[in-house]
Amino acid sequence: MEIKQQLRLSQQLVMTPQLQQAIRLLQLSRLELIDEVRKELDNNPVLSEDEPDRGRNDAAEVRPPTSESRGEDPAGNYKSDDQKLSDKATREVDWEKFLENRTQQQSPGPGGRNGFEELPPIEQNLTRPRSLQDHLLWQLQMSDLMASERNFAELVIGNLDDRGFLDLEGVERPDGTRTPDLTIEDLAEEAGLHPDDAPLVLELIQNFDPIGVAARDLRECLLIQAKAAGYEAGDNIYDMISNHLGALEKHNYQAIAREMKIPLEDVYEAAKEVQDFESRPARNFTDTDERTIGITPDVYVIKDGNEFVVLDNDRGVQRLFINENLTKRLMKDPSAKEFIGEKLRNAQWLIRAIEQRRKTIIRVSECIVEKQREFFEKGVSFLKPMILRDVAEAVGMHESTISRVTTNKYMHTPQGLFELKYFFNSSIRRVASEDIASESVKQAIKKLIDVEDKSNPISDQQIVEMLEKGESIKIARRTVAKYREMLGILASSKRKRVF
Repeated sequence: MEIKQQLRLSQQLVMTPQLQQAIRLLQLSRLELIDEVRKELDNNPVLSEDEPDRGRNDAAEVRPPTSESRGEDPAGNYKSDDQKLSDKATREVDWEKFLENRTQQQSPGPGGRNGFEELPPIEQNLTRPRSLQDHLLWQLQMSDLMASERNFAELVIGNLDDRGFLDLEGVERPDGTRTPDLTIEDLAEEAGLHPDDAPLVLELIQNFDPIGVAARDLRECLLIQAKAAGYEAGDNIYDMISNHLGALEKHNYQAIAREMKIPLEDVYEAAKEVQDFESRPARNFTDTDERTIGITPDVYVIKDGNEFVVLDNDRGVQRLFINENLTKRLMKDPSAKEFIGEKLRNAQWLIRAIEQRRKTIIRVSECIVEKQREFFEKGVSFLKPMILRDVAEAVGMHESTISRVTTNKYMHTPQGLFELKYFFNSSIRRVASEDIASESVKQAIKKLIDVEDKSNPISDQQIVEMLEKGESIKIARRTVAKYREMLGILASSKRKRVF
């Protein structure tokens, strides 16, 4: 063994910080991009969000070069020698001369780049619905309780799960262990309430609206509603819930009639009453206002004659400009000249990366529209199988780039609002015909179940036979079960309606 020097020539791909930033911007969603632009405005003094005016030199927009080659893709492709020289020239540019020779760019019209009118935010036209906790706390304020009882009631309300049940189970710690389960006596001790009074206060809360809230399981929830309806121990409904809830869930009415020793008709009547009870007290309440969860599309697909046109949506995304007035003043300070030069380079690259991101999304969207034209014209049933490689080969990009572009990006179409990922589906084999997209198969399964006889629902095997006979779709029973679960549809035994 010896120590010596060797000269070795090798090639490797090095990602510059600017290229890493471009890739990161490409995979950001619309809201994340807006936050990123705001952060850059705060951190970079030469950036400005003010639009340039014709008679002023306060700010000038930095626009990326109009000529671009596919090699400038922010996906990480290799750079040519000309591109390396261009980057070197950018680093060595005389920024003072650049600012002196800047010509004022024409500012965009008031209607925006695509002519969409400015509308007030949707939040201004909505009111927030009351959550279950707010609804219960409001009723608690109307109750005549002592301080310790009120504290206990607030602890109970704070421990309700998304179904409206009282959740006292322990939680899992980061190290894998679990905390011990709680009891209402533990809550009473924490609230300073005597343990003997805890069941009485809990019963008071359980009779709040909605009735049955704060129950510890489904049986207790239904029994509370049965008591409120006037039933008590000895009645068929009360005893059925207390002792035969499992058989009731499975619709095994013959077993209930045999064990309770009552006619089958009485079991049917009691089961009808139980079906009117609420098994999920928090059903009509939610902590999240779904009306305020608005998805703003990144692109619009509009039909113009016989053609579909893809338009980008730049509403809400601030356009960046160079603050020339401030930059010129800072350039006069020799100690700040290097700092400002670096900030100007970062600003120019950021604006170029944002513009390249916009163009990449447009190119990918246009390719999707071209390949899925029947979907945009006729609907989901005509969605074709498509994978990332198909679009990557068509636009000359890498599959990883297409994956980043289509993640958390949304398209507004004549058929509705869809994520770009929605258009990528695996293929399902058809008999003597071209393959069909998996999403179309899901919709076909949903249509069959929607029109079924609810008293005699079709099984998964029957769906397999109906798809093969009617749609020429060859699919396994386990695949039908998987798609049915993805659609949130129960099995045939649980979809059956007796009454």
